[in-house]
Amino acid sequence: MSALIGILIGVLVLVRVIGRQVTGSLVTPKSLALMPAVLLGVGLLSLASVIHTATPGELGFLALESVVLIALGLARGASIRLTPTDAGPFQKGTAATLVLWLVTIAFRVGTTFAAAALWPHNTFGQASIALTVGLTIGAQSAMVYRRALAMNLPLAAQRA
Repeated sequence: MSALIGILIGVLVLVRVIGRQVTGSLVTPKSLALMPAVLLGVGLLSLASVIHTATPGELGFLALESVVLIALGLARGASIRLTPTDAGPFQKGTAATLVLWLVTIAFRVGTTFAAAALWPHNTFGQASIALTVGLTIGAQSAMVYRRALAMNLPLAAQRA
């Protein structure tokens, strides 16, 4: 996947995810699992073709980046307001959620530039974009799910 296509897909995913969080939506199994699953699948497939070229430094860098992005996803999930409704829990991002998204994006952009500076002739960093976005969105979804369960809120059957 070319860098430009990867960036465009990333921007579209983030606009969709952040847009839903600003306007709010019902929490459904599909809303929690579909996007992270697709991104993780695409990310793993992308990495499979270049993993043999990765250096130990690149693998360590990806592991560290993944840990930070998972932590940011968990923090975003904790910052989302969950409201019980007759249809199921309604999720809506707060100002803190938006700030955490900006921090996440800035971190991901920064790590992309850092990886390019450290390993200028690699494709490993580009191949990991979908995986890392899937990890952070998946962590956020896991936190929202955990919070809904803790509040005894059954998930909505479908989006309104």
